[in-house]
Amino acid sequence: MGTHDSTEELLLKLSKELPRKRVLIVDRHPHARNSLRMMLSTLNITAVHGAGTSAEVLRQIGAAHFDIVLSDYLLDDGRDSQQLLEELRQQRLLSLAAVFMVITGERSYRNVVSLAELAPDDYLIKPFTADQLQSRLLKAVYKKHFFARVFEHLDNGAYGDALAACEGLLARAGGFASEATRFKGEILNTLGRYDEAQAVYQQVLAQRPAPWARMGLAVALRGLEKLADAETLGLAIVQDYPEFLAAYDFVAGVREEMGKLAEAQEVLLQAATISPNNSLRQRMVGDVAARNNDMEAAERAYGKVLERHRGSSLKNIDDYTNLSRIMLDRGHAAGARVVAQQLRRDLRGSKQGEFAALVTESLCAEKEGEPAKAKAALAKALTLHEALLGEAGEQGLSQKLTVDLAEACLATGDEARAQDILRKVAAENHENRAMIAQIEGVFAKTGKEESGQAMLAQVGREIVELNNRGVLAARSGDVEGSVQMLIEAAERVPNLQFLVNASKAIFTLLERQGWNETMAERGLRYLQLAQAKDLRNPKVISARELYQQTARKYGIEIVPIRAPHGER
Repeated sequence: MGTHDSTEELLLKLSKELPRKRVLIVDRHPHARNSLRMMLSTLNITAVHGAGTSAEVLRQIGAAHFDIVLSDYLLDDGRDSQQLLEELRQQRLLSLAAVFMVITGERSYRNVVSLAELAPDDYLIKPFTADQLQSRLLKAVYKKHFFARVFEHLDNGAYGDALAACEGLLARAGGFASEATRFKGEILNTLGRYDEAQAVYQQVLAQRPAPWARMGLAVALRGLEKLADAETLGLAIVQDYPEFLAAYDFVAGVREEMGKLAEAQEVLLQAATISPNNSLRQRMVGDVAARNNDMEAAERAYGKVLERHRGSSLKNIDDYTNLSRIMLDRGHAAGARVVAQQLRRDLRGSKQGEFAALVTESLCAEKEGEPAKAKAALAKALTLHEALLGEAGEQGLSQKLTVDLAEACLATGDEARAQDILRKVAAENHENRAMIAQIEGVFAKTGKEESGQAMLAQVGREIVELNNRGVLAARSGDVEGSVQMLIEAAERVPNLQFLVNASKAIFTLLERQGWNETMAERGLRYLQLAQAKDLRNPKVISARELYQQTARKYGIEIVPIRAPHGER
């Protein structure tokens, strides 16, 4: 088996697979969809569906499984396939085993770089022949077929099983040996097994200077807390491969961890200049620039995020409030009001949208010297906030917006309520540097810097004390006591650390004493809440691995992170 098989050989190998493939063709023009349908029929692919708009794509993929998506670059309403792919990946609507191929007449450097960065499986430049489509599509399908078990486990968040599947493939990978090794290293890094990942990448680099292996080694070094070495290696990758944009993000992350915010912003801006259409990076630029007090750069970046996400399911309230917050900090209250009005229009009928607009209006009125209007808007926001808490709980609300609510309370003189809100947010996000920086900024802007620092220090001490009680109980052999203490901690302060610790304690207990459905449901709920905060955090992945091992031991069906084609 190899990567250089001819079209005829691949057709023979996939003769039984191809007729079972479901394909979605995305193009505004019906005649273009029909032309592609005819080309696919020569491969015996007949289950072909069409979509003329991105909204229709999301509807169909949310309702059914597709193995192949062929998407024209230019979509409806000014959107493009990069935005569509970003949306499908972030919403986990498309399986990793599915082929996503872009069809484009775009030859501009920036668009090609942007597409390559989000890694479609391939892209075809118009015009192309049926033979060219067949050849490229068969190679992509065959590669997905070869790694199918690895992708299945990764889709389910079963990284340990994915690693085992990868090990099995390495023995017969042939032309896919490089990809199999790459997957192995990435999975080891994801699992937090950095020493093993480092060994894998060093073995590859001893044979050839593969940029992906250098990047993987840098990630392993960061995991091993060798930040200076990780930064040096990341910078070398940027210098040698200036289009390897993930390296820029990596260097920025390491620099942020080292407290070098200005340098982190600098490297992120370099990547954003090369590939301006990646909205995740633009949001990172905005976050770092805001913390670095470069409000002009933050406003520019947040504006681009809002522009890119307009009309997509990826738009969220934070896109609007990030921009309006920066505008207010720059003294542009009128601009912030415009953003609030836009939010109301775009999220018409949403209680959270109305809540966000009211908070922004209160802050705007205070900036404009209208305290009565500020208090009136805040009163409505607080009433709506209580209603939202009753409906969705804390998990359903934007934490950034909750901090804005506290700022509005401080600005209108309700310091006690503001302290209560900020204390809760700080406790639930104590590991989130950006969130803590936003809270510090609120205290600083309202002249309460010292009381803010005192509150944050107290919250930190309380978290350490709460966690230590459960950990010490576990070390003393009191597993049941430890579980109860950690459950209490997770219920009081549902931050990532406590949620993970409580989940792991519960499944450790179940592994030893037998499956208990009620307790397992609680452990899984904590795990799901932790995943919602940071799906790829090694601590969260470790907790999920323990859950899966315990469930398998007792023959319990494992709950997937999220069904790849959108089923719930």
